[in-house]
Amino acid sequence: MTTHLDDTQQHDRDVELVIGGMTCASCAARIEKKLNKMPGVTATVNYATEKAKVSFGSDVDPADLVATVEATGYSAILPAPPASDTTGAPAEDAAQRAKDEEAAAWRQRLVVSAVLTVPVLLMSMVPALQFDNWQWLSLTLASPVVVWGALPFHRAAWTNLRHGAATMDTLISVGVGAAYLWSLWALFFTDAGMTGMRMPFDLFPGRSGAEEAHLYLEVAAAVTTFIIAGRYFEAKAKRTSGAALRALLDMGAKDVSVLRDGPQGPAEIRIPVSQLAVGDRFVVRPGEKVATDGRVISGTSAIDAAMLTGESVPVEVAPGDTVVGATVNAGGRLVVEATRVGSDTQLAQMARLVEDAQNGKADVQRLADRVSAVFVPIVIGLALVTLAAWLLTGHSTTAAFTAAVAVLIIACPCALGLATPTALLVGTGRGAQLGILIKGPQILESTRRVDTIVLDKTGTVTTGHMGVSQVHPAQGQPLEQVLAIAGALEDASEHPIGRAIAKHASETGLDLATVQDFTGHGGNGVTGVVGGHAAQAGRRSWLAEQWSLTAPANLVELAESAETEGRTPVWIAWDGSIRAVIVVSDTIKDSSPAAIADLQRLGLRPVLLTGDNERAAREVARQVGIDAEDVIADVLPSDKVDVVKRLQREGAVVAMVGDGVNDAAALAQADLGLAMGTGTDVAIEASDLTLVSGDLRAAPDAIRLARATLGTIKGNLFWAFAYNVAALPLAALGLLNPLIAGAAMAFSSVFVVSNSLRLRRFDPSR
Repeated sequence: MTTHLDDTQQHDRDVELVIGGMTCASCAARIEKKLNKMPGVTATVNYATEKAKVSFGSDVDPADLVATVEATGYSAILPAPPASDTTGAPAEDAAQRAKDEEAAAWRQRLVVSAVLTVPVLLMSMVPALQFDNWQWLSLTLASPVVVWGALPFHRAAWTNLRHGAATMDTLISVGVGAAYLWSLWALFFTDAGMTGMRMPFDLFPGRSGAEEAHLYLEVAAAVTTFIIAGRYFEAKAKRTSGAALRALLDMGAKDVSVLRDGPQGPAEIRIPVSQLAVGDRFVVRPGEKVATDGRVISGTSAIDAAMLTGESVPVEVAPGDTVVGATVNAGGRLVVEATRVGSDTQLAQMARLVEDAQNGKADVQRLADRVSAVFVPIVIGLALVTLAAWLLTGHSTTAAFTAAVAVLIIACPCALGLATPTALLVGTGRGAQLGILIKGPQILESTRRVDTIVLDKTGTVTTGHMGVSQVHPAQGQPLEQVLAIAGALEDASEHPIGRAIAKHASETGLDLATVQDFTGHGGNGVTGVVGGHAAQAGRRSWLAEQWSLTAPANLVELAESAETEGRTPVWIAWDGSIRAVIVVSDTIKDSSPAAIADLQRLGLRPVLLTGDNERAAREVARQVGIDAEDVIADVLPSDKVDVVKRLQREGAVVAMVGDGVNDAAALAQADLGLAMGTGTDVAIEASDLTLVSGDLRAAPDAIRLARATLGTIKGNLFWAFAYNVAALPLAALGLLNPLIAGAAMAFSSVFVVSNSLRLRRFDPSR
């Protein structure tokens, strides 16, 4: 599968560090580089989530990871041991509080700086407002903005300097500091501080070449305010983009009524969900949430799973059926036995998948990280070259200084660092709300290239619930004996067709005998001894080849008629003769035809893959809108992976949708694996995307969402790259006032964040 990375290092443990003090993408790049230099450590640092995902060997002490981060100039916190709530909600709450506090701090800094900056801007830009000694009032108002407002940038720049590094904060601090210090020098040592001084506003100041008194207080204050505004909107976006993950964690029930044995019999006791253990039985009343994953012991009801799966139709459940935690009981009273609790539940696993995807990096982001890491030193060098070039070509010091400061300020590639993580945060979060779990950012690259989608028939295109529609005994063969032997033989089988036959036999009131020497034959059929009869059940071709059995002509005609209608004949034989044919059928999901049409509109070629006979498969394909030449039938479970490989050899980029254990290898082999969440854990583990509901329409939704997220990332990166490439030469040529440069730089970050937030409005076809 394309998403698997080769890794020669042996990693026994994984940990997620919460990183503090990062202010830009180059900070994340520095931390990542330092951690990856440690022997046996592989790390990925995400600026947007402020977390580091670290894999390391058994010989590495987690405390050393923290020490390495701190030595780089940042803080790191190891995850706390699981508290009472094993879903991870307390840690998530603490992280959210930290984000809220960060946003509040930036907001306070923004409000104060804006109030002080506006008068400075007006006085500097409108000569009519320049009364006597206005420049000294400007200094008084601008100083708190430059010193206190820009303090986070100065502090970060100083920290980085002590560690021999430079980040985007270095550019901001140097640019703002240079503008402010230049103004101080002009006020105290030139005519700029004289009473009656006037300063005209010019988008290209000082280009005349004459030495003139010029202040940059409005540049220092306004650039600081613009950048603070950008950081505030970034902080707000971080709060918003994590909403889906928080919503997932908040969906679970908080307490539960558990049945405990007492002197008067079982009694209900209300306890926190965190105290629930596997095997406990608990009561779910109408309107209550199911506390955890479990199996219904008594009662019937309808379960509303819309919050978890996006499926609007409640599902009927009865004793023996499984239920998922956080779903809502819409009908009667249920008694449920807990089968999975805490971090093992489907809800917790969903939250983990979402967070892992958000913390990862797509290939396109790695390019941005590499650029950010080397960008700052280059820009500082370019600013110095710009200053020297202007001075050497005879321009005024003011003009040279203006161009150099504009280069420093315009170059900050904050938008570059935000382009990928913000889109990933929002896209994966929106997917979780719709019941679409994207396992990692690398998956986005695969969805763009996929052109063929292989659909496993049973459980994916069809409901997967087989039922006996007809029983045709051979001439003179009692129906009751056919059902007794076939039912007993298939009762030992795990195949859906076998289970359907056994269930039908039981429902007729027969007591099924115990089968002896039962053997399954890899999708061809089963054999065993029932009541002294050596019996076989399976395909006619298998009975003919393996056992040299010939079917009666009238049964062959009936079987062929059933096959043309899309149903499956199962041949029953014992004591050396074929005695009956039992016809079973699967029903097509109501959503399948619409889903197939949607996939075709996306430019994908749907291929139906099944172990059923070709006639049955073609009838199903006809009903859902798949071309007959795109039907691959009579495929044994072990051969599914070979079908995917063959399509890949033919040049197709293959997506595979499946739900069973026998689909796991094919899901792993495919370029993009999509597992139905109603399927087995093995299939889900092998896939790249999980569709929590059993609705096939989630497949085109998932592909569309992944493509939309990748498109947003590429759009963000194009904007960020193009902005810096176009703006730097303009600044170096003196065509940008530092004030305008600061505003444009801040706007680029806000644009990238706003563009990413559009993914929250992604509308599914469902």
